[in-house]
Amino acid sequence: MNNNSKPTTPPRLAEKLLQRVVRDDLAEEVLGDLEEKFYVTVERKSTWRTKLNYWYQVVNYLRPFALRKSKRSTNSNNIDMYINYIKTAGRHLRKNKLHSFINTAGLSGGMAVAILIGLWIWDELSYNKYHENYDHVAQVIQNVSNNGEIQTWRTAPYPLAEELRSSYGSDFKEVILASGQWEMIIAAGDKKLTKTGLFVEPNLPEVLTLKMIAGSRNSLQDPASILLSQSLAKAYFGDNDPVGQQLQLDNRMNVFVTGVYEDLPGNSTFKNVSFFAPWQLYYDATEWIRTMNDPWRPNAFQVFVELPENANLSAISAKIKDAKLKKVNSELAKKQPALFLDPMSNWHLYSDFENGVNVGGRIKYVWLFGIIGGFVLLMACINFMNLSTARSEKRAREIGIRKAIGSHRSHLIAQFFTESVLVTCLSFLLSVIIVQLSLPFFNEVADKQIAILWNNPIFWMIGIGFTLFTGLIAGSYPALYLSSIQSVRALKGTYKAGRMATIPRKVLVVIQFSISFILIVGTLVVFKQIEFARNRPLGYDSNGLVAMPLLTNDIHDHFEAVKTELTNAGAIVEMAESESPLTSTWSTTSGFDWPGKDPALSVDFPTVGVSFDFGQTIGWEVTQGRDFSKEFGSDSSAVILNEAAVAFMGLPSPVGETVKWFGDPLKVVGVVKDVIASSPYEPVAPTVYYVNNDPGNYVIAKLNPTVSGSDAMATIEAVFTTFNPSQPFEYQFVDEAYARKFGNEQRIGKLATAFASLAIFISCLGIFGLASFVAEQRTKEIGVRKVLGASLFDLWKLLSRDFAALVVISSLVSIPMAYYLLTGWLDNYEYHTTLNWWVFVVTLAGTLIITLATVSYQTIRAAMVNPGRSLKSE
Repeated sequence: MNNNSKPTTPPRLAEKLLQRVVRDDLAEEVLGDLEEKFYVTVERKSTWRTKLNYWYQVVNYLRPFALRKSKRSTNSNNIDMYINYIKTAGRHLRKNKLHSFINTAGLSGGMAVAILIGLWIWDELSYNKYHENYDHVAQVIQNVSNNGEIQTWRTAPYPLAEELRSSYGSDFKEVILASGQWEMIIAAGDKKLTKTGLFVEPNLPEVLTLKMIAGSRNSLQDPASILLSQSLAKAYFGDNDPVGQQLQLDNRMNVFVTGVYEDLPGNSTFKNVSFFAPWQLYYDATEWIRTMNDPWRPNAFQVFVELPENANLSAISAKIKDAKLKKVNSELAKKQPALFLDPMSNWHLYSDFENGVNVGGRIKYVWLFGIIGGFVLLMACINFMNLSTARSEKRAREIGIRKAIGSHRSHLIAQFFTESVLVTCLSFLLSVIIVQLSLPFFNEVADKQIAILWNNPIFWMIGIGFTLFTGLIAGSYPALYLSSIQSVRALKGTYKAGRMATIPRKVLVVIQFSISFILIVGTLVVFKQIEFARNRPLGYDSNGLVAMPLLTNDIHDHFEAVKTELTNAGAIVEMAESESPLTSTWSTTSGFDWPGKDPALSVDFPTVGVSFDFGQTIGWEVTQGRDFSKEFGSDSSAVILNEAAVAFMGLPSPVGETVKWFGDPLKVVGVVKDVIASSPYEPVAPTVYYVNNDPGNYVIAKLNPTVSGSDAMATIEAVFTTFNPSQPFEYQFVDEAYARKFGNEQRIGKLATAFASLAIFISCLGIFGLASFVAEQRTKEIGVRKVLGASLFDLWKLLSRDFAALVVISSLVSIPMAYYLLTGWLDNYEYHTTLNWWVFVVTLAGTLIITLATVSYQTIRAAMVNPGRSLKSE
């Protein structure tokens, strides 16, 4: 039979003939040869007669395999079929390298993000689970009525532990008193380090189930004992046995090492604790605790409890609610302290309280990043669908041949799912490599110590299941769509997907860009909020300010000599002492009274004891009255209020007024602008500054601007070491300490930037796939337009305007959602920026530019094809 003769068998009968010769899945075992021998040749022909001629050749070629089929077992046939699917998938990956790269890159990127976020969520959800008693440990915290609102305090007076033991002992297995996580000088001979530790009652190491490397965790019964972390023990004693070695705490408490415990992980509340020492040791060595008039007043300590099995947390909380209220004096009773138990499972993820009610905490970020990870992975799956269906016309004849020689639709669906799962498996392996390489950067940004859980079977079960699920989801649309192609139309060359076939892909691209749009807007708003808070007036000049902690009294005792020597050396221009660092307030107190105060109002103001030169050193701005001065002897009984305190007290003319502090009259000599000492996103609390003649906790110095910072700090270190040899020299620049307050938001911003960038990249891959599909569908139209004189720019506009419209539609869909979500996020901050219209305009413009740049490659490439080549079959 030749190409010019009339065929003896119509195409539809020929198809039936083929189906009789080779049924079911027989074609799968010879597909590779078919593609090489027939498919490539048929692809180059244009008439249906020529194609029919090749159908008969296919019949003759497959007849021997048909005869062989009856001798083969079903199981062997199925195995060969799936092996052939894998071979076919590999062949397509090799033949279409760019398509394969885009698919694999998109999926691996999306899966890498999902794995990173999954590891981060795992770390967050497993917080404190290192401690085996995780489900039975709680902290006693309290709600107090203060400054006209209900505040939640995690600290308590130290007699509370004994009160709970004696009055409610049957409700607890253990009640344990502990200090805060305080820094102490630890000396071993001439080696001195400043480390954070806890002074605790003896049973806390047992309750926390510390994993001991040496010694016993029950050894804190001796007041002269101490437990060290593994890293701290190695820092002091190297490879020598530390047990029995002597140390000195704070230059006044001699202790012996009785145990070494494994360093606590980064996802533990006690991760920074380098030592545990007995509470009795600290009590005996600290005069202010032993001699205080009312030990129920200072809330400076922590109380932990271990609960029995099946204990009812709510019932016990209700039972101990008034345990403190029954013991405090009438003034403190105005605060209506109400105790309750906060379980260890809530310490990290549900740590935020507003007006005495838990409102969540970091759990919102777990949900946020979980949703982002799911969306990014969804976008990668959408890309796979778009790119696979965009190449449908190129695989139409292959599908036609498969159907003609007997393949059922179910076999074609299985083949496409096999290809999809193969791509996702390759993508999963690549994503694991990407995750491993990016973990150092991710850990630095997220402030974590995350590692791939190589030895955890749950990780691999989730990973494999996740991969298979992704492969099935990503391959579902291509499998169902491509397997529905009619073989006759495909082999005759009349199959065209049609412009309506692009609608599902356009919808998917709109979803992609809507997600990307929200991520980009969110990233911009996060950084806008950070900059808004950064630009908030500090109330002082942080430039050149350096703060140095004081753990001994040596500098205070020689303060004037130290200041004179540093000034004469040209290192500083001013120096002062303070009870608190500039970036936080360590002391709050009640007992204030002023003219016009409501007798029923309970207050608790931050108080900062300072030396006379404090204001001049930090450069605060006095708005009324004057600063403290040594020239006024009465200033030892004077106070300076910040503007927030004046507003809270309602004093119309504060300077010269007398306020009382526990009955002692203090004269207001000045008012200063609010100094931001806590969160830059919150209102400044009413604060009282007073002259403190006792040793401060910090020295704050103003560096000489004419001297380099390194030279000035070297001079300060030398002088401080001379006057205070027992303390390691430490310092921090105030502006850097303040910048760390933005750490959480900066981490969110950096992660959001990375995710938004990847989302845009994946979206561009989707646009690339859709542009490829459109270019294939309109090849002949482009050729006709070029013949009729259309310019390259005209063709670019023709093919690009649809994609620009998709971006605009995406923005219209996502703007209301982004506005709602980000407004809710900003409402978490009392001091926050506004959501301006230009954020959405900038995002839309940037997205349009990126989209058009991506589309231009495919459109220009299609427009530059020789029209004679695209029109020759016409």
